[in-house]
Parts: sequence; structure tokens; C-alpha cells
Amino acid sequence: MREAHSTHIALIVALDEQNAIGRGGDLLCHLPNDLKRFKQITTGHTVIMGRKTYESLPKGALPNRTNIVITSDHAENYPGCIVVRSVEEALTHYKEGEKIFVIGGGMLYRTTLSLADQLYITRIHHTFSDADTFFPGINTSEWKLIEKEPHEADEKHPYAYSFLTYTKK
Repeated sequence: MREAHSTHIALIVALDEQNAIGRGGDLLCHLPNDLKRFKQITTGHTVIMGRKTYESLPKGALPNRTNIVITSDHAENYPGCIVVRSVEEALTHYKEGEKIFVIGGGMLYRTTLSLADQLYITRIHHTFSDADTFFPGINTSEWKLIEKEPHEADEKHPYAYSFLTYTKK
């Protein structure tokens, strides 16, 4: 599918040491620098998300981005968003050469990992025992780590973390 056009698909996610990404419909923890990085990387681009991810957003559709929600629900429940029924339908909304970001949740990451050519990961150096949503494993024979930026825990960040960027080999 991706070979037919020059759209770039990236997955962006924060995950713990066991690839957990969420619990109870929310993020694992609050890391302000991760949220700043997410905003910096995705602003001006298209973001694709599942229904539960949309519902977890505190103010609805993300500003300064084209928001696409994949759901079987009614479109009027997602103001400011394009509502589609499948990943394939979501990808029909791309602009030539555009970078599209998949922002969650777990099922959507599993569905789109094979389509992606880049991963933006915030690795939280902690394990959350009560996590209930997970990111698929990253096969290092398919992905090359091109950037790693470690950060220590501090007064605003309860856990150490690293910003990691991977490209498909």
C-alpha cells in the first residue's frame, strides 16, 4: 500500500520497559517534555487515532493538525475530525509527500506498524504493573535506531526516559 504513494507513516508513542502504553484509558504517567515533543513533531501534520484515543484527549481534536478518527461510531461525536471506518480509508486522506502520524491506541499501532517507515518513541525507564494496553514488539532486524536522547527524572518528570527515533531498514 505505502509503495503506491510518497506518504510517510510514522508511529509516535510513549511506552514503558514492557511496551505498555496505557492504563484505564489514559497515559501511563505525565511527562511534560514528552507532551512538548509530541506537539512539536505532529503539529501541521495529519494524526490518525482510534476512538478510545480520541476520547482520552482532554480538549477533543488536536489543534493545528488534521485529526482522523477510525471508528464505527457516528461522525457527529467527533467535532473537528474526519471520521473513517478503516486504516485504508484513513490513508485516502493524505496529501502527496505528507507525513502521517499514528497516535494510538494499541490496536491501531498493531495494525499500522508494518506500514510505518518511522517510529518516534519515548521509552519510560519504569514498568507499570497495572498497565492494560501495549505496543507491539519492535523487531530490531526491521528497525534501525537513528537517534537516542536520554533524560533523567526531575521535579517535573517522575521517571527517567529516552527519546528514540527509528527508521525502517
